[in-house]
Amino acid sequence: MADIIKLLPDHVANQIAAGEVVQRPASVVKELLENAIDAGANAIMLIVRDGGKALIQVVDDGLGMSATDARLSFERHATSKIQKAEDLFSLNTKGFRGEALASIAAIAHVEMQTKPEDAELGTVLKIEGSKIISQEVCATVKGTSMAVKNLFFNIPARRNFLKSNQVELRHITDEFHRVALAHPNIVFHFHNNGSEIFNLPKSNQRQRIVNVFGSKANQKLVPVEEDTQVVKISGFINKPEFSKKSRGEQFFFVNNRFIKSPYLHHAVVAAFEGIIKPDTYPGYFLYLEVDPASIDINIHPTKTEVKFDDEHTLYAILRSTIKHSLGQFNVVPALDFEQDQNLETPYAFKDKEAQLPGVAVDAGFNPFQQKVGNSGSAYRKDGHAVNKSWEGLYTGLESEIGKEVSFTSMQFESDTITGSVFAEQKESLESTSTTFQLRRKYIVTTIKSGMIVIDQSRAHQRVLYEKFLKNITVNEAVSQQLLFPLSLSFSKADRVILEEIKESLNTIGFVFGKMDAETVEIKGVPLLVSESEVGMVLDQLISDCQMEVTDDSFSQTDILSKTLAKTLSVKTGEILESASQIALVNDLFACKESLVSPFNKPIYITITENDIDKKFI
Repeated sequence: MADIIKLLPDHVANQIAAGEVVQRPASVVKELLENAIDAGANAIMLIVRDGGKALIQVVDDGLGMSATDARLSFERHATSKIQKAEDLFSLNTKGFRGEALASIAAIAHVEMQTKPEDAELGTVLKIEGSKIISQEVCATVKGTSMAVKNLFFNIPARRNFLKSNQVELRHITDEFHRVALAHPNIVFHFHNNGSEIFNLPKSNQRQRIVNVFGSKANQKLVPVEEDTQVVKISGFINKPEFSKKSRGEQFFFVNNRFIKSPYLHHAVVAAFEGIIKPDTYPGYFLYLEVDPASIDINIHPTKTEVKFDDEHTLYAILRSTIKHSLGQFNVVPALDFEQDQNLETPYAFKDKEAQLPGVAVDAGFNPFQQKVGNSGSAYRKDGHAVNKSWEGLYTGLESEIGKEVSFTSMQFESDTITGSVFAEQKESLESTSTTFQLRRKYIVTTIKSGMIVIDQSRAHQRVLYEKFLKNITVNEAVSQQLLFPLSLSFSKADRVILEEIKESLNTIGFVFGKMDAETVEIKGVPLLVSESEVGMVLDQLISDCQMEVTDDSFSQTDILSKTLAKTLSVKTGEILESASQIALVNDLFACKESLVSPFNKPIYITITENDIDKKFI
């Protein structure tokens, strides 16, 4: 039998490795920025064009490389970071695998210019698909300039997998944030399509956070500081009132390396337990310093997963540190021992639902009937006895007024006593009242074959979704002008997203005024949005646009409609009047699609009379 196992060529192996190392343009940005930091750069410039598909360029003023090192740096497993296996347990650099440049060069056009400080001339190296096109000397400044063009040019399937330029730019911005926040002592510049997005001077941790996320972030921050034998913790957490429904502004750094750790995230959430709303997430910027020998970074090529020697101790320290900071800076509500305990809700009533007060009507109430004393007769103030029944008041009036008047009066009073008019109204209401609310969550309405149980929140989402979708498509939205325009603050990254969706927001009913570096002026809002909800709605829109993929205008319209519908819909626990319940049911079944919500969840179930009969068999 002939031998069938063969050693793959280097360029094929590099393309296979690139599948793990380079997943999208943001992966290239991460690797190049980390290389620049490891080179000891004091200032780094990132230049991006067309979401990183056309160009990603990183320029630094680091050590630079000689001609030999420049050529060798593109070989697999060639690195200056480690020398032996023991070095893996004392890592103080970002990279150590020696795979990044080889993987990038295998799937893109790469041009590198580099020069060490003591050399007169530098080196320019051009590589296309792992093939060296040219290597020449050139006149350049100290440091390295790495330009990556036409990413995935030789892998069409991977290039087609890339999202729109806006989506890829957001991922690049996220990676830029992670690196820039970890190194406030380095100057960073970020340019996209010729315009400057970030210009971050050298600063401390707090100022770097403010420079990245806007001046409004400063008032949100609560300092965190703790030094133990196991770990040194520093950084900031956001105040509980600024927690969001989406995961954002959550950063862990271990030895100045961004990591993702659901376990440590749970420790932070546990520290906020009881002071933030359910289904909301606190923001934090936490810097952990541990012994490099106590962590393992070599888990995944992206190096964002880390294993700790003693996670349980780290969990406990982190949780107690955050609790201490919340108490130290008076973020947690203090106990008031002088408060009147009669105003407190008893603990036994914490799960008890509030009940609407009932109104009892006495249909036989007679305003003319007087109280009867012990002797059985009623008395006036002058002491004279009066008749026991009110009919005695009319005795002797027939001769003066006439029988017709007396009859009319008697008939009127009789109708008042019997309450026949109210009884008829009550019967008519009972005959038409076929819709009611169940546990402030469901609306139950009857049909010929049985009854329908409707989820009120999902039903309202469907109604609002189709309404907003129609307004955006047909452009017939009505806007209510604000007497005093609102001024809202957004970070630079959020401003970019807001600019993208501004046109669609105008069709919904939002009216924007002037927009400067950090603030946005709102002059008008849709009819369904109250003035107090504007900030929350826009924050949710921006968050959803960050998480979702918006490759075309329809996707963007769909996301906007879904977000607005979910944010403004009736929530579980809200009480609906009878008229509102009927209107919601009618609006639901007037929709084009009434079976499922905009998020593909069932809106109602049907219970037939046969289903009920089977329960009694």
